[in-house]
Amino acid sequence: MGKVAGDHAAEAILSAIKNKGAANIILATGTSQFETLKTLLSHQEIDWSKVAMFHLDEYLGLPITHPASFRKYLKERFLDEVKELKNYYLIDGEKDPEKETERLGKLILKHPIDVALVGIGENGHLAFNDPPADFDTEEPYLLVDLDEACRKQQLGEGWFPDLEAVPRQAISMSIRQIMKSKKIICSVPDKRKANAVKSCLENKVSPEFPASILQEHPDCALYLDEAAASLLGSGYSFN
Repeated sequence: MGKVAGDHAAEAILSAIKNKGAANIILATGTSQFETLKTLLSHQEIDWSKVAMFHLDEYLGLPITHPASFRKYLKERFLDEVKELKNYYLIDGEKDPEKETERLGKLILKHPIDVALVGIGENGHLAFNDPPADFDTEEPYLLVDLDEACRKQQLGEGWFPDLEAVPRQAISMSIRQIMKSKKIICSVPDKRKANAVKSCLENKVSPEFPASILQEHPDCALYLDEAAASLLGSGYSFN
């Protein structure tokens, strides 16, 4: 799953560079993206000096040295591997959240996104937009509260020693900003995501199922493994 998603992302980045001389991308983090990023980096034909990177979210108040920091994740798994990236814009959750969301919002409005890599959380969240998600705000980045299901997911994935250590707030890219991406590539592995996948694909678009909004995107590719797709009803075709 991750290999196919990574190959698709590379193809889209190469297409953007060919068509307009540069590409702006959004990268996701978490366990769902390990193989996707590895595959993306294997595409040596990509001229990374023409690529600018944003990412989806970061915990509030978490230092970059913490194992769960998404800045640390991207530095170790992507930035350290790409020496000539045109630019990158990391969310600093240690700064004043109001000023940081304003800073990032101004930056991303100057960089229309060509390709966004995303995932779906166990509670159906998209980035850290937990249910009920704000589908209306035009603000590119938001200070959000993390619900208990989201915090338990982070604990379950091994990023924190106990639930109390999981931050209660984060800075997240908004739903509308994600949806402005020209292409979205969504990767969702594991049985623990099966309920969220079913809810977001088989229910009507609703803030109660944040990732259901992807149903409305004109160019969204959803990659599932067999376990994540295991609860879907009939009517789907799989490769």
